Amino acid sequence: MTATTQDHDDLAYNVFAKACPSRGTLEHVTGRWGGLTLGALYEGSLRFNELRRRVDGVSEKMLSQTLHALERDGLVHREAQPTNPPRVDYELTPLGRRVAERLLALIRCVEDAMDDVLAARARYDETRGAL
Repeated sequence: MTATTQDHDDLAYNVFAKACPSRGTLEHVTGRWGGLTLGALYEGSLRFNELRRRVDGVSEKMLSQTLHALERDGLVHREAQPTNPPRVDYELTPLGRRVAERLLALIRCVEDAMDDVLAARARYDETRGAL
């Protein structure tokens, strides 16, 4: 066993273990809508429809499910205002901000590399046939 593997095995949680609860949270954070939702909320508190417009392409149902999962994981705080009509705002918790900072760094890395990615795709498609 390598030092890296040993260090990883000594952690209280191990996302590579099938039954580890961290795996579910990782799925919520790195799934298409979870990552985009956390990134959008990093800019500040948003109402549901503002968030839906910001995360272009997400359905109302998927955004609702995503927000529930992120709220349950302690990454998002839901604030319901007793107004008429009711007003619900979503914002990141301190934990959600820490996670979103790292996601945004990954997002920037991917965006910055897109010229290279598109060139690699073109080379791949040329040698293996377009999909």
